[in-house]
Order: sequence, then C-alpha cells, then structure tokens
Amino acid sequence: MTARRLAQVDVFGSGPVTGNPVAVVVDADGLGDDALQRFARWTNLSETTFLFPPVDPSADYRVRIFTPGGELSFAGHPTLGSAHAWLESGGVPAEADIVVQECGIGLVRLRRADGRLAFAAPALSRSGPVDDDTLAATALALGIAVDDILSSNWVDNGPGWLAVELRDAAAVLNLTPDMAALKGIKAGVFGFHASGSDSLYEVRAFVPDFGIDEDPVTGSLNAGLATWLLASGRVPDAYVVSQGTALGRAGRVYVERVGDDIWIGGDTRSVITGTVAF
Repeated sequence: MTARRLAQVDVFGSGPVTGNPVAVVVDADGLGDDALQRFARWTNLSETTFLFPPVDPSADYRVRIFTPGGELSFAGHPTLGSAHAWLESGGVPAEADIVVQECGIGLVRLRRADGRLAFAAPALSRSGPVDDDTLAATALALGIAVDDILSSNWVDNGPGWLAVELRDAAAVLNLTPDMAALKGIKAGVFGFHASGSDSLYEVRAFVPDFGIDEDPVTGSLNAGLATWLLASGRVPDAYVVSQGTALGRAGRVYVERVGDDIWIGGDTRSVITGTVAF
C-alpha cells in the first residue's frame, strides 16, 4: 500500500477544534471509486476529500468529495479545507491569492483575504418556492407546524438544500427532528439572533441521506442562504453566521458580497497531519 499525505482540517471554527473537520488525502492519484468511498466511510466525518491533478488547465487542483453515504458534486467546508491542505502541502496557485478548484460542479474560485480562505458561492441549480407537500413533510420531520415556518426556498447549489426560516435562533436550537422522516430531505434551518449578537442568524443542517444526521458547519448551505437572502434584500452585504451550537461547536461563517460575487469564508486549521495507507 502507498503512503499518502493526509491532513485533517478544522473549518469554520471560532477557536481550536470548534468547527467542522474534513479529512483531506492530498495524494489521491491512482485511487479508484471503491477505495475513496471505503475510506470516507471509515473516517465517518461529514466529508472526506481526495486531491488529484486538474483536468481543466484553468484549475490548480481537482477534488472529489465524499460523505459516508456517497459522493457530492460540491460542498463548502470541504472546499475550504481542501484548499488549506493543498496550500499547506506546498501547492502554488497560478494566480497569487486566488485558488481555482475543479470539482463536480465545475470551477470554484477561492481567495485568501483577512487571514482566512473564502470561496465564491456557486450559482443555484434550483431556487424558488417550496411546494406545499414538501414543506408539510419537512415541517412534520422537524417536529414543528407548517405555520412555524416564516419563509422557505430552494437554495440548492449541489447537495440539494431546502431552506426554512423559523421565528428566531432559539427556535432553531430547540429543534429535535425525526431523522428517519427526514430521509430524502436535505433541510437547512435558520433563525435570526436578537440584536447585539456576534452573528446575524443561527443555522442547522440535517442530512441523514449523507450518512450523518446533522452537519456541524455547512459552507454550501450558507452559500445558498446568502444567495437567497442577499437577493431579497433581507441582509447586509457583510455579516457573520453561527452554526454548530446545538452540537457543542462554535462555528462562524463570514459572508461578504463584493460586486457580483458572494464570498463564503472561515478560519481553517490543520489539526492532524501525517500519512495514510489504505
């Protein structure tokens, strides 16, 4: 078996080991699909990523993203964690301070600014109102009434996110969903914090289809929410989101609109580095 470089990176944490970990196999060339999925199942993290030489000449590297239950075309915290591991392992981007990642949805740009990495939110592949039957099923699975949902929208940029807004952050934190009933639903739930909080709203992400019940801190969902809420004029051009509180984490996601781009950023820290053979 070949020894391959491995980094486990904490992403979106507000301090050491307070975010969402991702395992990054830096030297994945030569590994087949079965090996990738087997290793992702073994790590049992929300996502495990594998870095390859790019196919597109515009990209700096290519990444494949796996949950314990299958492959994703895009995910946010694995994007930041993969770029962090690639840079830390000696990767040099073609353009200074801009990293171009190739993944299932195409090319994703990242920037280095203010001491942290951020990715440009991809366009939504599905947006608009959620139909009544799906909304009713989501409310039932979340253990709430449909009337408890203030607003809802599809915010899918790859994983399949459906977003619902509750009356406030406390209502979000008090949820006790029926995970079996959430099968087939990728539910992102948010509620605004009271004035004076260090973050604008609280987020939770429920994804039992991916082999995990709740994702600690979720870049793709926050990108979708920001795309929706900024377009509707409900949030300022720059703000901070909290996620992971219900799981004992303290994730912080930094959102900033610059021109036509929406940047989703967070702190990244390597917690484990070494080699792996499988």
